[in-house]
This record gives sequence, C-alpha cells and structure tokens, in this order.
Amino acid sequence: MKRVAITCAVTGAGDSVGRHPAIPVTPAQIADAAIEAAQAGAAIVHIHVRNTETGKGGRDPAHFREVVDRIRNSGTDVVLNLTAGMGGNVHRPYEDPTKDGPETDLVTSEERFRHVEELRPEMCTIDCGTMNFGAESIAMNRRRDLMWMATRARELGVKPELEIFDMGQMGHALELIAAGLIDEPPMFQFCLGIAGGAPATTEAMMALKAMLPPKAHWAAFGISRHEFPMLMQAVLLGGHVRVGLEDNLYLEKGVFATNRTLVDKAVRILHEFDMEPMTPAETREALNLRRRN
Repeated sequence: MKRVAITCAVTGAGDSVGRHPAIPVTPAQIADAAIEAAQAGAAIVHIHVRNTETGKGGRDPAHFREVVDRIRNSGTDVVLNLTAGMGGNVHRPYEDPTKDGPETDLVTSEERFRHVEELRPEMCTIDCGTMNFGAESIAMNRRRDLMWMATRARELGVKPELEIFDMGQMGHALELIAAGLIDEPPMFQFCLGIAGGAPATTEAMMALKAMLPPKAHWAAFGISRHEFPMLMQAVLLGGHVRVGLEDNLYLEKGVFATNRTLVDKAVRILHEFDMEPMTPAETREALNLRRRN
C-alpha cells in the first residue's frame, strides 16, 4: 500500500489573525497545534513563530526554542521543519520605492539561520528565489543567500526542504543540487496559488514535477480553496502533501478549520485512495533524516 507523508504548516506568517478565531500565536499555542497535528497523522510539522503582541510573523530565536522544547518535551514523535524564510522581506511603498516601508525585515543569511543553528531540527525550509509578495513587498532570496543556507544546513546535518514557487526557482534549486550542496535524496515542496508564483493547477504541478532530478521526493500544496484539490492531484501524481492553517483557514465553505481537522481530512482522503499516511519513522528513512532528541 502506498504511503504518503503529510506535512502540517501550523501557523505561517500571513496576516490571518483576526480572520480566523484561533490562529496559533504564542509559542505554547503553536506547539499545542503541532502536537495535535502529529496525533492526527502528520509526519512533519512546519513551524513559524509570531510576534506575541501583534500576531504578525516573527523570527525570535527564543520563540522558536520554546516551541521546539515544548514539542520535544511532550514526547511527541514528529519531524520538525523550521522555516528559514523570515528576514528576507523588503517593503517599498509605491509612492517612494527608494525607502523601506514599515514591514521591511531584511537581515543576513546568518541571522535568518540563527534558530536553525541553535536548535538543529531535522529539516528547515529554503525559499529558492526572489518574488513579489503583495502589491509593495518582495521576498528576497539571492542566489548567494541560497548557497550559504544550503551549505550551512548540510554542515549541520539539517535536510533542506526546497520551497519552489515557480519554474525559475526550480532552476535555482537544481543549481544547488548540481553544486553538491544538497544531500540525496533532495526534498522539494511546490507552493502553488500564491500571487506572483505558479498557479494552483494540474499543469503547473506537472511542469514542476517534470523538472525533478532522479531520486527526488516532492510534495505540493495549494492555498485557500485550492488546498484539497491540489492535495488530491499531488497524491495522484505520486507526491507527498501539505495542509495547515498557514495555507488555508477553512475545512469547507463557511466552516473554520483547525490544524487537527485539516490533517484529519487529509488522512480521510488518503484512505479513499487506498493509501496510508507515513509515520515519522518512515519519513525519516525515506528522506534520510538525522533524528534529533
């Protein structure tokens, strides 16, 4: 029976607080959501942290440490995948694009990786290129930044999840592999439906899949109403899947989701296809991960 790894992205950094009654914000809430997702069948939890006062996306290493410690101390067996995407945001107001706007958060690769250095998760994300986010913001990931982060992750024994938002970013990821900076098997995540990136369509997913190198593992997700259609498409094309409140706030039209209910639904869909969710142990073996205590 085919087995599929489910990732749950439990909170993200988007402006979702206030649009949903229970977005995890504090480290305790984020850890609890991750534990519940793991109990429901997620093999991997993708972790962002938030500013506990404003609810906006954050990157405080102390918050990451509290989340990780709470999950590890709970005895929950789950693969931890920490974001390294924060710290690359450039906000330039339309009226004066030479000035940094209030949402700018641009730091060095070393600073963006500080929590990965300290906590040594099994996985971390690397966003594989620069792209527009919204009307006035740019997510900046220079080629040199990607190479530094891939090199350091390899030194630390942390598996990068190569996050791909369009075909150009796929090219950057393949460059990292060709340079010997990514240990086999590489793991790709296709991020579909984000404005400025590849659409959440079968054609886009198939085009990205066609570019994969041999032995690669891959997963895909679509945002908002595209979450479960893209989940089913990824399953049919042989990929792994991702759900979670980072990507989608609703279980169905008009019904707010939780991370647990989104994972529950993903498990039910796999069962409809006569498939089973991978356990964390199976996921570690498939991706050649170094387990952390």
